[in-house]
Amino acid sequence: MTPDFWIERWQKGEIGFHQASGNDLLPAHWPVLGSAPDSTILVPLCGKSLDMAWLAAQSHRVVGVELSPLAVDDFFREQGVEAETRTVGPFMVRTAGPITIWCGDIFDLPGEAVKDVAAVYDRAALVAFPSRLQTRYAKTLETLVPSAPVLLISLSYPDGQIAGPPFSTPLMQVTELFGARYNIGICETRDGLAQSPNLRERGVTALDEAVYVLRPKIT
Repeated sequence: MTPDFWIERWQKGEIGFHQASGNDLLPAHWPVLGSAPDSTILVPLCGKSLDMAWLAAQSHRVVGVELSPLAVDDFFREQGVEAETRTVGPFMVRTAGPITIWCGDIFDLPGEAVKDVAAVYDRAALVAFPSRLQTRYAKTLETLVPSAPVLLISLSYPDGQIAGPPFSTPLMQVTELFGARYNIGICETRDGLAQSPNLRERGVTALDEAVYVLRPKIT
């Protein structure tokens, strides 16, 4: 799966993964991380998620990473703010108030982008990658923000029902990806099909939505 795949999805408006009202699991479980109000939160593959605005409203600084310039433009336009733009290497970096979005490939993200990051919120990044890239993504997080805990929302559904994305990523896969470096706690597991009309239309008949907290192991 190439970056062009996601850029084309945004250009065609094929963004069934976008949640127009944000994810209700974020406010329910964010406090478990214990992040200080003025801390910086990394949101990988952020799209134009309203979850970033929610985090900013909790007095956090937010660093998003997103491939699609259209998604980045849409986010700031829909928030009714004008962002300042600068270029850092291959990235277009746009900032308005406490929110900065780095537009480019997360696998190329420089360390300076995450130097102050205290925690990570992942609702749709891990499940956007097939297995091979999930492994690369997990290692990228471990390298970029080795001491940051992660609030991870993952999905799992019966094998073979759809071709991802999103890719089914049950607890066994989460453990294989992150278990060596993180202690993994399960905050909640629920039936997610009612919140996922796009997946129902694609043929998914059962969907577990799970919230994990990943805490780096002390070495």
